[in-house]
Amino acid sequence: MLGITDIATYLAGTLVIILMPGPNSLFALSVAAKRGPRAGFAAAAGIVTGDFVLMLAAALGVASLMKAYPVAFDLVRYLGAAYLGWLGLKLVFGRRGQGRDEQIDIPAQHIYKQALSISLVNVKAILFFMAFFPQFVDPSYPHVAITFAALGLIVQLTSISYLTLLILAGARIAQRLARRRWIAPLLGRLTGLLFVSFGARLALGR
Repeated sequence: MLGITDIATYLAGTLVIILMPGPNSLFALSVAAKRGPRAGFAAAAGIVTGDFVLMLAAALGVASLMKAYPVAFDLVRYLGAAYLGWLGLKLVFGRRGQGRDEQIDIPAQHIYKQALSISLVNVKAILFFMAFFPQFVDPSYPHVAITFAALGLIVQLTSISYLTLLILAGARIAQRLARRRWIAPLLGRLTGLLFVSFGARLALGR
């Protein structure tokens, strides 16, 4: 179908990959829990945009160039790790008196840009898409671009569905946090530590 050789295996692999915890899903969940569903969907839009850019870069061969020039890959990798670490430290050492009423005024555009930045620094995703997509492309199919587009669409629809569930869950968490205000700062610091760990793993991983 559309040049995809094994759609069932591809769907299973896509589901496993998207369900793996990472900075994108954690950011969407935390934003929805702190600022509500509207902010959560702004974050989801940024994540989907970033994933599209990475998939397009992989399809155009940017991953091959980064493989050919390890210094360029390392530079982008370290910048991404530093950005995730900076976001995490902001959450860990943020002002204790900052409440939900203040946070809800943050523009959706700012949340979108922040989510987009988090998605784009996931440079290893480019290499992943470069290795994952070709396994399911029929080389004899005359319109390979359509095959890549179909594979990307499946990833995006699965990602949007999963992010929607996280955002709705985050909204319910927000209702519970409103009754237990002492938990919110604790969860914020825990989220920050997880972002720092994501940054460290990106910097140290190969």
